[in-house]
Amino acid sequence: MAEKTDTEVVIGGKVLTLRGSESEEYLQRVAAYINGKIAEYSKIESYIKQSTDLQSILLELNIADDYFKAKKQLEILQEELDNKDKELYDAKHNLITTQIKLKSMDETLRELQKENNENQKKIIKLETKLGISNSIDEARSEARNGKKQ
Repeated sequence: MAEKTDTEVVIGGKVLTLRGSESEEYLQRVAAYINGKIAEYSKIESYIKQSTDLQSILLELNIADDYFKAKKQLEILQEELDNKDKELYDAKHNLITTQIKLKSMDETLRELQKENNENQKKIIKLETKLGISNSIDEARSEARNGKKQ
């Protein structure tokens, strides 16, 4: 269990001892927030004219209002964060899918390059054979032409 902290604070001009599991600095910040609210509303003439009990209720309502507004803002930010997390997940998923496709295409390209190289070798062999055949045919043709003359 967390250690309890006793801290003396001044709220509305009264010294109070707060006890909580939070740090002294945190408890002082809470007191400062309440004092700020008291100072803010003490400037409003209609607030000052109210009884102390009504002033306390109005102050409590305004602090609760701040709380619910902050809570709503937190919910909005959490929703935005969740949406960003989903977008990030989708982007990572798309990246992985694209990487897999790229790897597959790269393998296909290597296979096609290998096939192309083999076909180029076959073409060279066929051209070489064709060149030898043409040379033989030319030699025969020259030999025939030479006999006829």
